[in-house]
Amino acid sequence: MSSISYSAHLKPDPWLRIIVLTAGRLTFAAGMVLILTIDIAALLRGFAALLWLGCAKFELTRLQRGFSSCTAIRVHFDGRIEVRNPDGQWCSGVLMGGSLLLRKFAWLRLRPAAGPPVSELIAGNIREDHDWRRLQVIWRHVGASP
Repeated sequence: MSSISYSAHLKPDPWLRIIVLTAGRLTFAAGMVLILTIDIAALLRGFAALLWLGCAKFELTRLQRGFSSCTAIRVHFDGRIEVRNPDGQWCSGVLMGGSLLLRKFAWLRLRPAAGPPVSELIAGNIREDHDWRRLQVIWRHVGASP
């Protein structure tokens, strides 16, 4: 295989998306409980709770829009990123700060050229999945570049 065609093709897992959304909802619920139990004036608690609720709605909506706008991710050998939208079209993207690749999991934060930002939790097994292995190699190669 030539290095020009070397890329990792990743498909988001619907169950991992459910886990991420559930974790987000639980985190915001826990924050709301914490805010409502703080020993401060009721007016300040109410304002903080409304602010927290607004932030939660904004973040969860943004996360959901990103999920619905991404059906696949392609990472090329030179670090280029492409995101496939629901229409099947590939558009270029940028890997954002906060992305992380571990042995079995990756948290990818992407900004496609068109559409909302995408945050995806991806799982893989280096022994069974060739694309996951390619992603590991590409990540090390691009990360080592100056």
